[in-house]
Amino acid sequence: MTVADVPVTPETMPQPAAAPADEKQPKGLAIICYSGDLEKTWAAMILASTAGAMAMPTKVFVTFWGLQTFVRDDVRITGENWMQKMMSFMQRPGISHRKLSKMNFLGMGPWMMRKLASQYNVASPKELLEMAAAMGVEFIPCQMTMNMFGIRREDLIEGMGEPVGAATYLSYVGEDYSPLFI
Repeated sequence: MTVADVPVTPETMPQPAAAPADEKQPKGLAIICYSGDLEKTWAAMILASTAGAMAMPTKVFVTFWGLQTFVRDDVRITGENWMQKMMSFMQRPGISHRKLSKMNFLGMGPWMMRKLASQYNVASPKELLEMAAAMGVEFIPCQMTMNMFGIRREDLIEGMGEPVGAATYLSYVGEDYSPLFI
């Protein structure tokens, strides 16, 4: 008798292994949002808003280029010295100013992505961010990145948590939050 000869019934179907009773299941989601690229920002906001809709405790730690996404759209230049200001000039801050990591084509790529999203009723990153925040998702800026880029609290969007360091993010993971790196 071969495998093909065995009738497929609920009894013969492979069953997932049960987690050991002493093994804890993650209780929340801890996302590191390090990229300011449009498609990565979109993915992070989709996951954050979905977790929020599922009433899953969710924390989004924003660092490096990801932090630029959470600067208010009306802030054009951030920083205190010429290098910080030049960095923000080259990579415009704000969720409405994200570029694609590939196929940017002088802004044509993001325009096409937004057009397709609109055509297929996909919420924009800004809408997803607002939904996630309304559902209790915590957005937490990285203090080191704020210092390095010269970003002040008043430059950030409303509702951002207190700035913290990497050790605080790692403590979330230690508290049974599943980590995601986007």
